[in-house]
Amino acid sequence: MKLHYFHHPIHATLFAVLSALCLAMSAETPSFPPAKFPDPGGWGRNIQRTMRLLATSTPKKRNTVRILFYGQSITEQGWSKLVEEDLRRRFPHADLVVENRALGGFSSQLLVRTAETDLYPFQPDLLIFHVYGAHDKYEDIIRRTRERTTAEILIQTDHVTKPSDFTEETDPAKLPPAGKHWDAFMNHNWLPSMARKYCAELCDQRALWKAYLTENMLEPKALLKDSVHLNAHGEWFMAECVKAYLRYDSKLGPSPAENWVKTYEVGKDVRWSEGRLRLDFDGSRVEVICKPGQAPPASVRIDGRKPSEFSELYGFTRALTQPAGKWPVKWPVIAPISSERPLLIEDWALAVTKAATNDTLFSFTLNGSKTGPDGGGRSDERFVSNSGRVVIETNDWNVPYALGLAGIKPVPEQFRAKWRVEVRFADEFVSPGVNDPGIETTVTLAQGLPNARHALEISGTAATPIAAIRVYRPVPPVNPTNDRP
Repeated sequence: MKLHYFHHPIHATLFAVLSALCLAMSAETPSFPPAKFPDPGGWGRNIQRTMRLLATSTPKKRNTVRILFYGQSITEQGWSKLVEEDLRRRFPHADLVVENRALGGFSSQLLVRTAETDLYPFQPDLLIFHVYGAHDKYEDIIRRTRERTTAEILIQTDHVTKPSDFTEETDPAKLPPAGKHWDAFMNHNWLPSMARKYCAELCDQRALWKAYLTENMLEPKALLKDSVHLNAHGEWFMAECVKAYLRYDSKLGPSPAENWVKTYEVGKDVRWSEGRLRLDFDGSRVEVICKPGQAPPASVRIDGRKPSEFSELYGFTRALTQPAGKWPVKWPVIAPISSERPLLIEDWALAVTKAATNDTLFSFTLNGSKTGPDGGGRSDERFVSNSGRVVIETNDWNVPYALGLAGIKPVPEQFRAKWRVEVRFADEFVSPGVNDPGIETTVTLAQGLPNARHALEISGTAATPIAAIRVYRPVPPVNPTNDRP
């Protein structure tokens, strides 16, 4: 009977479908030992603005929350998607904008350069961050995030990768930077001190990892697919650790970030007068929140100037390459790129030729889509283009390593690097149209201003569809230093 049953065409098809369904369900719900965490206490205290925005979202008021995952190959792994899916499930009415811009293989020494194009311009509400590498460059990333954004920061400690991690020294006083116990120094001295110094949230997943492995009598390799990267079990558990800190608790009170972002309602906090909407504000970023309706464009002035006249409101994207026959390489071959003169809105291309017997020495010519031919040089010499719109320092070049991460070896004899100028301003407010009144529709007027006192003036009428003005004021620098990565 069994043989006859499974050989029936309809039954066989049904059996195949059910089998596939069972396999899919088992893949979606892996049977790992449950994560048992202690009472959360103050977990999440320093990210309560983000969590409040998520928790208070409703169908009629869907708060926009921008979240950025940033780091190396560990951050690239699937656990970040599990966290995102959990947030979308728990807070279905929030308007979540989530990106993962991690770069595998880029330690803090390199990530401090790419953060110029990847992190600060994104202006996240929440940064979820982990990186290996030099502790001073790690701090530079955190400090500049504080100087240039109003992001709340969730710092992750390292996960457990070897049995000796269980017996490591945990007393910060016994873990100096120059000591021989680097991992212990970072996780039990440096990262906790950074979290306190910059009002960041510390996700101590290292401690949670140790407790989980001990309770379930597992070795570190049970959660790894090699010496450091996570297998499915490890990805699931890392997501559980991070999710445990992403909690809203009104008893924790407001986080510091609540004072860094202010919203001024038109008609209540600011009013139209003689065809002008004026606001004096402290901060580096200002945007308008739109309301339904259309009106002629309204001119924008900041400190009496068009936003386009502020050189700080222009920036470069990643400098990427696509060697012949290869996929686009996401690792930038030059980072960062700077300028000495005001930028134009244009695309840039660098035609590069490798020295005959040297994978680290290059000659090049530069061309801008508006500037035109703009000089050339060599990678072992500081380059300032004829227009002054492109500056490349000798240590900005990272060609063999970046291409090697993409599996491109040796370095091609010739290749092109391309990037563009992106703008972070609007000289006129033109409503993009409000399609869903429940979702905030915003227009950035200026992002990247000097973090100081400014005067905003919008010329329009009371019919100009502006519901509110929102201002972002990063906290002042803790220890101002040279801002060059």
